[in-house]
Amino acid sequence: MSLPEAEKRAKRCCFTGHRPEKLGIPETIIYKKLSDAIDLARSRGIVTFICGMARGFDLWAGSAVLQKKEIDPKIKLICATPFTGFENRWNSHWQELYAHIASHADYKVAISHSYDPGCFQRRNEWMVNHSGLVIAAYNGEPGGTKNTILYAERCGVPVHNILDFSMEFHGF
Repeated sequence: MSLPEAEKRAKRCCFTGHRPEKLGIPETIIYKKLSDAIDLARSRGIVTFICGMARGFDLWAGSAVLQKKEIDPKIKLICATPFTGFENRWNSHWQELYAHIASHADYKVAISHSYDPGCFQRRNEWMVNHSGLVIAAYNGEPGGTKNTILYAERCGVPVHNILDFSMEFHGF
């Protein structure tokens, strides 16, 4: 018997964060903070993680989830892309990481078949709408990460910003 959507949502977490060039923090530091945040989420009952599959924080999050999944097979990964083939113009490093993560996902969804101006925001809203927690790497700058956090706050979904050293899982 399948769980009701509200119970599934309570056991899911999505990620939002900046591209590497906007973060300005070494990948190793981000990855450690991300790994710790995933462990904390898991300790609070989160078993499914939703990755937006963008360069930078999203793909690092997907990679970290896959590492945790090797240790705990109960962990699930959902890959949510804004449109089919949005990774096609990236360099080979990012394309290979994307392909590796996608090939190990438990479920994949593309919000749109092709690019349109609202597809990224619809992807972000889909992720929040299916999550009980958002793990973010947000440095205060405007953009998709900020918009996702504001949407999560309007929806009452707690946000844990790994770049805000004073934050815990407020409201979670």
